[in-house]
Amino acid sequence: MTFPNRPLEAIEHWHAHVYYDPENTKEVAAGLREKIVEEFPETTMGRWHDEIVGPHLVSMYQVAFEVDQFDRLVQWLAVNRDGLNVLVHPHTDNAYNDHLVYGFWLGDKLPLNEERLIRMADRASR
Repeated sequence: MTFPNRPLEAIEHWHAHVYYDPENTKEVAAGLREKIVEEFPETTMGRWHDEIVGPHLVSMYQVAFEVDQFDRLVQWLAVNRDGLNVLVHPHTDNAYNDHLVYGFWLGDKLPLNEERLIRMADRASR
């Protein structure tokens, strides 16, 4: 299999998915969310998802940010994630590659619904 190399221009923007447990770490996730908004007001905060949504098998919210914010925001998350697990991935034209090939984890690597990502990538290629 050939690695799906892409030019930098293929990255439209970035996502960080902050994972939490609704019963045990949602307050920690809320505190982190407030800090992100304070430190990076130009980010776009996604909704809370206490339930499984899309390819995510654990409760999470998404932080969308621009390419030029990557260095500062990802470095900040690396040392300020309050012990939460975070998936950081680019947004290109292929959800499967974005999440599973190009993405990387701060904290523990959590499982994702690969079948769902395959379907999302197939729909986008039509």
